[in-house]
Amino acid sequence: MSLSTTLVLAFVGLILGHGIPGALVGAAIGFVIDSLRQSQRYRATPQAGGFVTPLFALLGAVAKSDGRVSEAEIAIAERLMTRMGLSGEQRKEAIAAFNQGKQPEFDVRPPIEGLRQWVGLRRDHAFPVLDVVIETVLAEGNPPPEKMAILRQLAFALRISDMELMALMAMKGYAWNAAAGDRRRGYGGYVPPHRAAHGPDPYAVLGIERGADERAIKRAYRKLISEHHPDRLGDLPEAMRKQAEARASEINAAYERIKAEKGFK
Repeated sequence: MSLSTTLVLAFVGLILGHGIPGALVGAAIGFVIDSLRQSQRYRATPQAGGFVTPLFALLGAVAKSDGRVSEAEIAIAERLMTRMGLSGEQRKEAIAAFNQGKQPEFDVRPPIEGLRQWVGLRRDHAFPVLDVVIETVLAEGNPPPEKMAILRQLAFALRISDMELMALMAMKGYAWNAAAGDRRRGYGGYVPPHRAAHGPDPYAVLGIERGADERAIKRAYRKLISEHHPDRLGDLPEAMRKQAEARASEINAAYERIKAEKGFK
């Protein structure tokens, strides 16, 4: 946090003849002002287009992580460029970034850090970014560990837990148990996400146990719908807004299924 106002007002309080007490009062007032400014900065909509290069570089890295880039993965990147309404120059930038991400030994840390900085503390902006990357991760069905490793690294950088990541994948009809994969990792095992036989699991979508009571279910639903509601997204591209609308619809559908099953309103 920048403490420029805090220091300035502390100095003013000191030189106006009030000594240490004046400096402390000035510092306190300045700290409040700095905190409010920082809060407004975090809540501001990220700079439009600032995510294009790191996002497509990461998509290229995800696609290449298992050794080959499939036509399905290329098609997803191309559709995303179209849905985002990228200009000719932005499209060239996205293609160059995607190709760079495909290079051998590409380091995914810089684009992940770029996306982390772009998202800031806006969790509601972290979810659309993850949603886009998940599309590439799941492009060919059950993903290999290399793809999931990059996805989890991104989620961690954006302060999204494994449980929340499971919920995002459940919305796309995939079941995944991160803990089971971790337990088997030491033995060379890997438990990939797999397509659920009967569609999205409503409990996984809400991130709750099947034995959760009505109060816990409603609390989980309210928290999720507030974080994923498209009206919170500001000036994000229309493609990401539509994905947010789809997530909100999936959350509502899951909640309605659970209510019907549990018998409460």
